[in-house]
Amino acid sequence: MVTNVYVDGFNLYYRALKDTPFRWLDLRKLAEILFPQDSIHRVCYFTARLVARPGNPNQPRRQLVYLRALATLPGLDTYYGRFRSGVKRRPLAEPAPGLPTHMLFKDSEEKGSDVNLATRLLVDGFNGEYEQAVVVSNDADFAGAMQYVRDNLDLRVVLVNPDPSNTSPRELADAATYVKRLWVSHLRRSQLLDTLTDETGVIAKPPGW
Repeated sequence: MVTNVYVDGFNLYYRALKDTPFRWLDLRKLAEILFPQDSIHRVCYFTARLVARPGNPNQPRRQLVYLRALATLPGLDTYYGRFRSGVKRRPLAEPAPGLPTHMLFKDSEEKGSDVNLATRLLVDGFNGEYEQAVVVSNDADFAGAMQYVRDNLDLRVVLVNPDPSNTSPRELADAATYVKRLWVSHLRRSQLLDTLTDETGVIAKPPGW
């Protein structure tokens, strides 16, 4: 069965990869391990370029190394959202008498990746790009697009839940043909080589990964 895989990059990272030794993940190999009987046509990875933060100034550099590594994989496309930074005013839960009731916080939120994934899922389905779509996320916002592909385009939609501790939201699971869990054993078997090469040189796995 011709299968496209749509990966919610930040959801996968924070649910399954953060603080693990499995961040150097080969997404195409992961897809092939999860669906060994199917033909993986394309893997679509949705993320946004990080900006340096005082507590983790090297994070954007590590991400760029990983994105270079992913670019060496056949049939893998990366789609970018963006980060929007600003200052927000929030009320205090229990303000003390005579003191300010609100505080200012620096805020950074990722925008666009969810819309990009849902749009790509629908457009590829309309264009007959796959017989089966796989969505790797635990974000309930994808339920509507998944249900449309399943019920209106009459195509299979599999949800891969990357969260080992929590089940999927009901509306998300109900929109899928079926749900598959992502386990540590899948991640362990799906690692990139420690060093790769592209047209600009050697790509080395970041220290600590």
